[in-house]
Amino acid sequence: MTACVIEPSAGHEDVTAPTGCTLTADGAYGARLASAGDSWFPERWTLDGPEPYAVPLPRNQPEEPGTEVQPMADGRVLIHRVVAGRHAFSLLYPTGPGTGELPLGAVECPDRTARLRLLPPAPGGERAYALAVGPRATSVWLVAGGAFGPERLAELPGRCSGGVWLDRSGRLLALDRETGGHIKSVVVDLEAGGEVSPLLQITAESDDRLLLADHDSGLLIVRSDAPSPGQDRLGWGVLGSSLPVRFPECLRVRDCSVTPFAIQPGQVLTPESCAVALRVDGPTGSWVAVWRPAERRVHHFRAPEGWLAGAGLWTPEGVLRLPYATEAVPCGVAQVSPPPAAEPEPGAATATLPEPEAATAPLPEPEPAAPAAEHSVQPTDPSAQPAEPPAPSAPRPVPLQEAPLGRLVTN
Repeated sequence: MTACVIEPSAGHEDVTAPTGCTLTADGAYGARLASAGDSWFPERWTLDGPEPYAVPLPRNQPEEPGTEVQPMADGRVLIHRVVAGRHAFSLLYPTGPGTGELPLGAVECPDRTARLRLLPPAPGGERAYALAVGPRATSVWLVAGGAFGPERLAELPGRCSGGVWLDRSGRLLALDRETGGHIKSVVVDLEAGGEVSPLLQITAESDDRLLLADHDSGLLIVRSDAPSPGQDRLGWGVLGSSLPVRFPECLRVRDCSVTPFAIQPGQVLTPESCAVALRVDGPTGSWVAVWRPAERRVHHFRAPEGWLAGAGLWTPEGVLRLPYATEAVPCGVAQVSPPPAAEPEPGAATATLPEPEAATAPLPEPEPAAPAAEHSVQPTDPSAQPAEPPAPSAPRPVPLQEAPLGRLVTN
């Protein structure tokens, strides 16, 4: 068992809402906490075969409603239980008619009001991480895939929320950190002792959060109140680009909350053509929407009955797959094919964009294996270069300082 001494985080709510089903980064497996009457049990979904199917993984007693589950790349399911103030982690797997369990250890938090939650599935799916949040510090824990049980990898001053992976190796983790009364996205290098670098800082007074990142195109989806103080808006940028974050007007849906949950992969040189899946919650219910940065409109679609709201993934060909569960179909995947990307007008994406100052490249360059976007630039900070060619280090993020807000593009 590993000790974790953190304090309660009263008044600091994590903006990351849990979804009905958690998917591996490659979409091969899913996991959720299913119910049978008043009882709850983990359930694994296999999604990479001809037909999706679910495998229940009940233990000897029902799980608590708030129990977290996360699928691993090998088909096992990580489960996070809170038992007598300890955060216990185990791997579940089917064993014929029963369920096997491999205990991994526990993280003990002396103060029972402290919060610890799983981070989104890491690329590769061989490791799993958790975030422990206190009022003055946040810790990142490796809870599955390590050699000796849970291991604390990093500790950051300030309270953190969110969690977005920026590279395919699971080394760079973006978190939204609250310090000085404002929220800014930072990057934690998990292989450099938890070294922290600034990532997203639009203005000194704004709250800036990173919501999604795509490794192929470099597309980033952010939420910030910079263009409308006191009102959060969705925006987008590109890793390595010298252009500022843009806040499309079409993403403001009246009397509704809009939450992005998946980006189309495979669009290496065209981040503006990536389809972004949105969950829209309004007075009449929830539905699915699709938006592309190159377009000035949002396409709305009826969600399938029983949709595990907020869960879904794209194929590289642009088909959105949405897991759902009903009494008739306990494990299903609906497919949504939005209209193809419209051909952008020449110069439309950059015609009115202001040129930022040369010293303030807004976003970190993509990892070396991923081609840069056509309009991206390489950072000139010498610290971004590897110290020794045989062992290249991860790119160093560069903080964003937004161009004048009155000149933002809102396409």
